[in-house]
Amino acid sequence: MTRFAAAALLLLSLPALAAEPLAPPGAPAGRFPMPDRPVAEIVAPQWAHERQRDKADEVGQVARLMRIAPGETVADIGAGSGYYVFRLSPRVGPAGRILAQDITPDYLADLERRVSEAGLANVTVVRGEAHDPRLPPGSVDAAVLVHMYHEIAQPFGLLWNLTAAMKPGGRVGIVDADAIPSRHGTPPRLLRCELAAVGFREVSMTRLKGGVGYLGVFEAPAPERRPEPEAIRPCRDAATRETR
Repeated sequence: MTRFAAAALLLLSLPALAAEPLAPPGAPAGRFPMPDRPVAEIVAPQWAHERQRDKADEVGQVARLMRIAPGETVADIGAGSGYYVFRLSPRVGPAGRILAQDITPDYLADLERRVSEAGLANVTVVRGEAHDPRLPPGSVDAAVLVHMYHEIAQPFGLLWNLTAAMKPGGRVGIVDADAIPSRHGTPPRLLRCELAAVGFREVSMTRLKGGVGYLGVFEAPAPERRPEPEAIRPCRDAATRETR
C-alpha cells in the first residue's frame, strides 16, 4: 500500500477534520473539451428550503431509487450546506461512510463545523476541484450530485475522474430540474448525452414526487473502459438554442 493510500484510509476512518483532498490529482481539466452549454453560477449552498424538500421526502426517494444501503460509502459531490449529508448519514449507519465533497471554502468550513457539532463520526468532509472530486480509488458505492450538475464548469473532467473513485458497478445519481442550464437545470436529453460521452450507462430516469426535480441514475464505467479525454465529444445543447 502506498503512503498516500494509507493516509487516505486513515482519513476515511476519522470524523470530519480540516477538509483536504483524499486522492492525488486525476486528469487535468485542460485535457477535456468544454461543454456546449452555459454553466450556471454557484449562488447558494442549498437549492431550496429544507421544509419543502423534507415534505417531498426528496432524500428518501433518491435513496430508495439508488438502493443506498447500510454499510455503503456514499459521496455527496457538491455537498453545499449538507442537506443530503445529514440525512444519508443515519441511512448508511456506523459501518457506512459519507464523503461530503465540495470546492467552495466557505461551504466546507461551515459543513465541517456542523458535522463536528452533530458528532457524525461516519462523515468526512473533502475538498475537491471543479473537474476532479479527489476521492480515493475504488472507494465509493454510490455518488449523488444534487441540483448542481448545471454548475459544473468541466463536467466531462469531473465525471471521468469520478469513475476512478467508484467501486465496480458503482451508481451515480444526478438530481436536477428539467430546465436549461442558465435557468439552473439540465434537460434530461442533454444529461444522458454528456454521461454517455464519458462511458456511463443509464439505469433509470425518474421524475421525483413533490416538484423537486428528476433523478437520473447511471452506472459508472470501469476506469479502463473510459474514453481518452481527448476523444470525448461535447453534446449539442439544443434546448438552450431553442429558447433564443
